Amino acid sequence: MMYAFLQKILHLIAETPSFMTKQANKFFPSAKVSGEITPEYLGVGYIIGPKIAGILVAGSVLTWFVFNPLLASLVPADTIALQLIKLGYLNDLATAGGPGGWDPATHTFNDYAVAIYRAYVRQIGAGAVAAGGFITLFKTIPTIISSFKGSVGSLKNSGGENTQTTDRTERDLSIKIVGFGSLGLILLMTILPQVPGDSFVSKLLLGVLVVIFGAFFVTVSSRIVGLIGSSNNPISGMTIATLMGTCLVFISVGWTGKFYEPMALVVGGMICIAAANAGATSQDLKTGYIVGATPRYQQMALFIGAIVSSLAIGLTVKILDTPSAEMVAQGIDHAIGTDKYSAPQATLMATLIKGILSFNLDWQFVIVGVAIALVMELCGIKALSFAIGIYLPLSTTLPIFIGGAIRGLADKQLSKRKTDAHEEEEEDLRKGNLFATGLVAGGALAGVAVAFLFANDSISQSLGVVNLEHALSETLGTNGYYLLGTGLFAAMAFLLYRVALSRDKS
Repeated sequence: MMYAFLQKILHLIAETPSFMTKQANKFFPSAKVSGEITPEYLGVGYIIGPKIAGILVAGSVLTWFVFNPLLASLVPADTIALQLIKLGYLNDLATAGGPGGWDPATHTFNDYAVAIYRAYVRQIGAGAVAAGGFITLFKTIPTIISSFKGSVGSLKNSGGENTQTTDRTERDLSIKIVGFGSLGLILLMTILPQVPGDSFVSKLLLGVLVVIFGAFFVTVSSRIVGLIGSSNNPISGMTIATLMGTCLVFISVGWTGKFYEPMALVVGGMICIAAANAGATSQDLKTGYIVGATPRYQQMALFIGAIVSSLAIGLTVKILDTPSAEMVAQGIDHAIGTDKYSAPQATLMATLIKGILSFNLDWQFVIVGVAIALVMELCGIKALSFAIGIYLPLSTTLPIFIGGAIRGLADKQLSKRKTDAHEEEEEDLRKGNLFATGLVAGGALAGVAVAFLFANDSISQSLGVVNLEHALSETLGTNGYYLLGTGLFAAMAFLLYRVALSRDKS
């Protein structure tokens, strides 16, 4: 929390230090290294470990040190700008701004790396992520089939059970609640004015698609978590499959164009949340079974938790989406989706929906991404992890990799110590994991709190008085300011390493 205060309030620590070679560089133009040096990314990297963190950053290295310099050498600035106009990032060649900072007077970009990434490479990443998701889904087909059969079979077997003779630890809510709840969801989506759709039939179709996809993927997700763990649950693949399936249904009934894009997003978003909640619910019920809880009461509590959390999350998202006065002056109506809150997964979903329903997806870039995912899978590397690295900026994956590297070094040192079997079983409860979890939780909470403060223009202006970025940049220079932040981030990383190696006083 203190680190976040120094970084987000006082701006003593730079948020994203970066270095980029010049576009005029003959051998390696517009190669950019950057990092969002936040505690939450460091903690995430430590938790997922060095292998996955390494695969993630490898994808970003391919993007920012291979694709970007190559395209910067081959593609003229005007062509990049035209591609940005096609994607809707730039109004026209005479208008300044957009990703990378287009200058119509000189026909150049302030940041070629960002411009190329938005114009071309992110579509390659979208194709790679889509392919990686489907590959992951395809590899789990045997598990999916057996899971679905097992769930249907258990449903048939439990259909005639008497709750009076069923053990307390086996009592669930009635299946009738699921049936009536599904019908209620369809009805609610049909009558709510906030749900996109121009007619009763269109909204009814959305509700039916949500129930159909949800019945399948919720079942699959909950069973997969029990069989192979939540970290291997292919939620991305399920979401992508839902989006593409929904778009194909729309195309088959003649629903194409911009008007139907939000409708497809509603289905995909709801299934994504449902699949994620299904896996978490399975973990909750398993924990309850171990301690002797009653599933019926757990499920009732989960209903309450889902309703309360949706209200809290909705309010939070609404506040975060409020544009600042500076954004409003630039004609920006929503803060989410900008560089401030980039929302990469949501952008990926939007890219796929727009491309399929508008028939203007740059398939040449998408297919390159698909091919990369196939190559990685043939090399024995998890394609989805590498693809996510391609899609995400290096500024995100680099601090995650540093956290993973610290985990690798700490585990290597700990393996040299003689530990008993009990300590090996409690690996996830080691001090390093707990400290990393605290970094993620503390950083995330601090980020939300700061966002709430900056959503108010008067508070934002008051906090601007204590902003030290300008003073430090003038005193130390831009590179010096970046080095100061990098040094403090390194200190936090060293603290994580020391905590991971510390012994219990007992």
